[in-house]
Amino acid sequence: MPEVNLSKAVRSNLLSLQSTAASMAKTQERLATGLKVNTALDNPTNFFTAASLNSRASDMANLLDSMSNGIKTIEAADNGLTSITKTVESMQSALRQARQDKSFKTMSYTLDTAAIGTATAKTLSFEGGAVGTAPVSINLNTTGAGSAATAGTVVGGAFTAVDFENGGANDGTISFDLALDGASSPTSVSIGFADLGGVADTSAVTASELAGIINTKVGSTVASVNGSGGIDITSTTTGAASEVEITNFTATNGATGSGLADGNDLGDAAVAPGAVKTVDALVQEINSNTSLKDKIRASNDNGKLRIENLSTEELTVNGISSSGQVDGGAGTGDIGGNTVRKNLVTQFNELRDQLDKFADDASFNGINLLRGDKLKLTFNETGTSTIDIQAKNENGDPIAINNTTLGIEHVVNSDFDADTKLDAKLEILGSALGKLRSQASSFGSNLSIVQNRTDFTKNMINTLETGAANLTLADTNEEAANLLALQTRQQLSSTALSMASQADQAVLRLF
Repeated sequence: MPEVNLSKAVRSNLLSLQSTAASMAKTQERLATGLKVNTALDNPTNFFTAASLNSRASDMANLLDSMSNGIKTIEAADNGLTSITKTVESMQSALRQARQDKSFKTMSYTLDTAAIGTATAKTLSFEGGAVGTAPVSINLNTTGAGSAATAGTVVGGAFTAVDFENGGANDGTISFDLALDGASSPTSVSIGFADLGGVADTSAVTASELAGIINTKVGSTVASVNGSGGIDITSTTTGAASEVEITNFTATNGATGSGLADGNDLGDAAVAPGAVKTVDALVQEINSNTSLKDKIRASNDNGKLRIENLSTEELTVNGISSSGQVDGGAGTGDIGGNTVRKNLVTQFNELRDQLDKFADDASFNGINLLRGDKLKLTFNETGTSTIDIQAKNENGDPIAINNTTLGIEHVVNSDFDADTKLDAKLEILGSALGKLRSQASSFGSNLSIVQNRTDFTKNMINTLETGAANLTLADTNEEAANLLALQTRQQLSSTALSMASQADQAVLRLF
């Protein structure tokens, strides 16, 4: 192809058109992409800085997903804790209902004195219920010489010495309240140095001298020295109603050593030789038997022996005739258990089973904080900022939240027999609630940290992406104006090129 020679004017205009076309192409690219820096060739510094900022923003955006899952995992654990707390509160309600219920079953029996007789010793025994499998027997009669009525006596400890002078200060005292035979208002007894009187003008008295001072204060002979040298306080009457009660005993300013202390004692009723015991005597003997205390309760029901079964299980009474009388024979009578408390035992155990199920189901994405799983969350792209979330006890050791760690045990019917046992269970549940609330507070603190970090990460991503955009985004208004200017320049260049071409054509007129 032959070489074409262009004039200087045409070539100059051609170069201008090519330059304008290149500028228009770049401007159109910026308008199409919205970026003024599309490649490293456009602006290496801005391009690579923006790429670094966008990469970090992308890494942090990936961390947001794990944070979001972490928040849901903590919320799932909190849901479980909330349900477990409500369950424990329901268990408390069951215990309190049982504690308040007193619908124990009773039976009243007439004493068949003729069948009991006095020829042989016959007994009334109890087994089952809260008593257990080993029968506890009470004698119905006496076959010996009987016994006299006794008075209530509070036996004092060893007497050493009582110093009322207290090193010359004359201010040592002992004092106590004394009630005899169920008196509604006890006698207040206070003894100091001034009460020694004619006994001795010294700092100490003997046991016999102190007993005499007490008798003077009370106005009757109630204090005496026992065989061990201590001071006894004895009622002035005898029998089952005879009672001595010492309360509020104090010794001040060195006045110690009397052996006296708070105490209570009842007298015994007289037992006639070869006699059937009265209902009142049997009531007292049954209620004072340590093996039957808080297991059964006896009372006088208009001349009948009333037995109350303080248990959820059936009580068997041995020595009951087929006609329902106490005869000391081989027959038995049954007293049913407390069905209300027994049903509450079942309710309690059902709630307990649900507690563990709530803990087992409180998982999210395979992680269950209530089972002792550990949730680890990373907060920054370098992995230097993390948090470990796990249920822990008061010592900081990882634990699972369940009946075992809360100390809630499966109950049996006998656990609901005595109020003291119910009180102990209530105390355990109160402690369990404290642990649950403490753990809920810990999870709440962790959730707050993760949520705050999530908000921070979102703001950081926005900051990074905005910074990158500031380095690379094009101003569309400016680029549109540039394009319009370039189009105008292109048109002018085309006109100039045409004019240059016409100048070259002038030579043709010579031919």
